[in-house]
Formats: sequence, C-alpha cells, structure tokens
Amino acid sequence: MDYDVRDLGLAPKGKARVEWAAQSMPVLKLVHQRFAAERPLAGMRLAACLHVTTETGNLMRVLKAGGAEIALAASNPLSTQDEVAAWLVADEQIPVFAIRGEDKDTYYRHLQAVLSLRPHLTMDDGADLVSTLHTAGGDQASHVFGGTEETTTGVIRLRSMANRGVLKYPIIAVNDAKTKHLFDNRYGTGQSTIDGIVRSTNRLLAGSTFVVCGYGWCGRGVAMRAHGMGANVIVTEVDPIRALEAVMDGYRVLSMAEAAKVGDFFVTLTGNTDVIRDEHFRLMKDGAILANSGHFNVELELDALEHISTKKCVVREGIEEYTLPSGVRINVLSEGRLINLAAGEGHPSSVMDMSFANQALAAEHLVKHRNSLGTGVFPVPDEIDRRIAELKLQALGIVVDALTEKQQEYLASWESGT
Repeated sequence: MDYDVRDLGLAPKGKARVEWAAQSMPVLKLVHQRFAAERPLAGMRLAACLHVTTETGNLMRVLKAGGAEIALAASNPLSTQDEVAAWLVADEQIPVFAIRGEDKDTYYRHLQAVLSLRPHLTMDDGADLVSTLHTAGGDQASHVFGGTEETTTGVIRLRSMANRGVLKYPIIAVNDAKTKHLFDNRYGTGQSTIDGIVRSTNRLLAGSTFVVCGYGWCGRGVAMRAHGMGANVIVTEVDPIRALEAVMDGYRVLSMAEAAKVGDFFVTLTGNTDVIRDEHFRLMKDGAILANSGHFNVELELDALEHISTKKCVVREGIEEYTLPSGVRINVLSEGRLINLAAGEGHPSSVMDMSFANQALAAEHLVKHRNSLGTGVFPVPDEIDRRIAELKLQALGIVVDALTEKQQEYLASWESGT
C-alpha cells in the first residue's frame, strides 16, 4: 500500500484521539452500523481531500465499513494531525497522503496520488481535488460519476465550474445542508476560530475591538462567540442584506478602511481574495492581529504586506510579525491559513458528527442514483437532512412534537381562512 505520512509510530496516539472524538459522534456511529450491515458503497473507489483530523478519521472508518476503497489527502497543508494520518495507515489500512506543514509541491503531489486510484467518487473540501482532476486532461474524469463538497469556498468554485460548462459530473453540496451550515459553520467555526486565536496569542478578547470580515454563517458564529467573550465586534461586508442583518444583531458595521483604523483583532471569513489589502495594512494600529478562517490563505494580501514591510520575524510559534516603515507591527497568525485548524483542532466533534453523516449519506445517494443525476451542483436531499436532525435529537435524548392529522390537513389546505 502506497502512502506518505510523517511517522507510523504516532498511530497509537492517533487511535486514542479518534476514539475520544467518536464519543461525541453518535449520528455517525449509527450510520457506521448500518453501512457495515448493508455495505452500500461496495465496489466503489473513493478519493477524498479533507482536513485529516480525528473527526475525519471516524468518517473514513464509516466509508470503509460501507465497502468503499479509499485514498485520502489533506485539504490544507497546516490542518493535518499527523497521528491520525499514521493511525489510518497503520490500523485501518487506508492510504493517506498528508504531512502537517507540507509544501505546495508536496500538497499537489498528494492530490495526484489519491487520484491515481481512478475514483468513482470524489469527496472534497475546497474543490482542489475536483479542479486538479479537471485540469489533468485526458479521460481523468470519465470514470467519476459523482462527488461531494464540504465547504462554502468549494461550493462557490464548483458552481463557477458548472456555470462555465466545465464541470463533468454531479456534485452534492454538503456544505449547504441545513444540518451542516447552520451548525458546523456557525457553532463549529465560531468556537474553533476563537479557540485558534486564543491558543496562538494568549491575548484577552474582553474589551478588545474584534473585526469580523464577512457575515455569512461562519462570520455570524465568530461574531457571536467574540461578543460573548466581551469583545466589541465590528462587521465588514459587501452584501447589503448581510450588513443590515449584522446591524440588527447589534454589531457595528463599517467599511474595511474604517475598521482597519480601530481593530485589535481581524478575522476574514469570506471565501474571497484580498479582503484585507495594502491600503488597509497602512491604516492599522501597532500590534494588530490578523487571522483567516475562510479556507484558503488568499483572504489576507500577504505578498503586499511583505512588500511594504521593513522587517519580518517570528515572535511566537505560529505568529509572524511584520514591521512597517512607520514602526507599526502587524501580526499574522498561521501564515494566513485556517486558524481553527492550523492553531487549534478544528470543529468540535459533535458538530462534525452531522457534517460527516451528510458526507456519508450523500455518497450513498450518489451511488444509488448514479445513472439519473445530471451534471451540476445539487443540494443534499431534504430527507437526508431531516433524518440526520432526527438522529441527532434522538442521541441527545430530545423529543419533539409531531403534527396532528388535523394540523397536517390544515397546512395542506387553502380553503380555511380568517
């Protein structure tokens, strides 16, 4: 079996951590039990590009139990937990190509390694695997009949591919499932982003001015958690509806140019490029702290920051300090990469439980309907979304009401009025 991980000797530590995470993933456990009995993915080759974490380790076990042949690469050079990668190879016999801190060339070599499986299914987080497959040329995508996408950035890229007529097979946008983005993006990103910033800096958030760039579901979660820790939250936005929502949620909304002058902490969560740019760096206070939680490291224009700086040094593990000609020092966390995974451990297992249950069930759906789906980006079927919510509530011991027959008739009718 081919693989590329840091050290197989880390496998026992990885096993302990994966099992700890599994305790908070009851929905995925139920999916695992059914998959092991029914093997709905039997005969399928699946190439995955995901953050190699304890939660992902549990997802890989489920997919393997379902009968899939799997190869896994990391979706971010700084998110890999080397002990989990080692455990997947040593104990689960799953080929993994992921080393924390790998360079760009190694990253793309690893993507090619998992694509050499000639997969029937792709499972992506950020669409790098899909875009690499589509730019490879030849018949590389001819044997793929479906894929899934985990995150907002990836869905944006895939919809662009679909709109331009480039996408060659159907993708299910797992990110857009209600049991994913309403929980993972808001509560998972909210908690894990703050965790990564605090672990990196050991700075007090209470009383600080905390700038959240982007008020999508991830931005909402970070703003909520920063506010809960006593920070004065400012939101920057380009969408007037989201900006208005931030105002009505009680936050100040400023342009990036105005926010740059007053912020102590800045976090980007937009999925776009150059959100904080040259002109913004020049306006910042001494000691400003910048982080990104929007998947790729392009949200901070770091080339521009380096160009205008007179000095750059590492002042603390994971913190690079840039000194401007004025003497102002700007601190960038984790090279501008995903702060919650580069400096923390990513989302809590209990929210990834629902996200990865969506991944597993979406893969099963693609196998069942592989001859009837067209090319494009599709939502997670509503019945999957609702079933995952029901299973989560069941695991939490929560019982909800059911509509009476009269109520169902009323909702289905049009005759009844005032």
